[in-house]
Amino acid sequence: MMQTDLPRRLAAEALGTFFLVATVVGSGIMADTLTEDVALSLLGNTIPTGAILVVLITVLGPLSGAHFNPAVSLGFALTRALPWRELAPYVAAQVAGGILGTFAAHLMFEMPMLQASATMRTGPAQWFSELVAAFGLMAIILGGLATRANAVPWLVGLYITAAYWFTASTSFANPAVAIARALTDTFSGIRPGDLPGFIVAECLGAALAVWVAGWLWAKRSA
Repeated sequence: MMQTDLPRRLAAEALGTFFLVATVVGSGIMADTLTEDVALSLLGNTIPTGAILVVLITVLGPLSGAHFNPAVSLGFALTRALPWRELAPYVAAQVAGGILGTFAAHLMFEMPMLQASATMRTGPAQWFSELVAAFGLMAIILGGLATRANAVPWLVGLYITAAYWFTASTSFANPAVAIARALTDTFSGIRPGDLPGFIVAECLGAALAVWVAGWLWAKRSA
């Protein structure tokens, strides 16, 4: 990562999360408009999300690390790659960018900007799915950085594309995205009251991945 001052890194995090959420929410609205087939709508939501992650991480990664995710930022703070004093500003930038991304998606599709989701996503299976999704995401990032750093954008994009389909929760894996999705009563929404379970599971999954990845890819002396 190039040496970039904190304001520009925060701007990169906000901008990246903005476009990530605008893609998640906007593609969900588009897919739901074009078809009544739920599986096809999910596919129409999945592909743009994976694609935009490749683009955003490639372009903004050299500036801020391209976390776009408080759980990932927590993971990097645990590895000391991100100073703890910068964790709160990173999270604030990500959440703000994500909320603005939801608002932008609503405006692009001529929908009310301010909404609250009524889509129920709760229960042990959903929480465990989010723990697994966030664990996998953090492990993929750390493993990629340890083995082939230039492939991380593709690794993350492909992982999220797959995780949409192998998790019961459709792999939010991101507290900022979850908060932003609570503000849309569309295909990708989540009830605000269901957020705590998701956020706790996501952060726990990322923290566990730091521990496991630190053991798997530990540098050993010859």
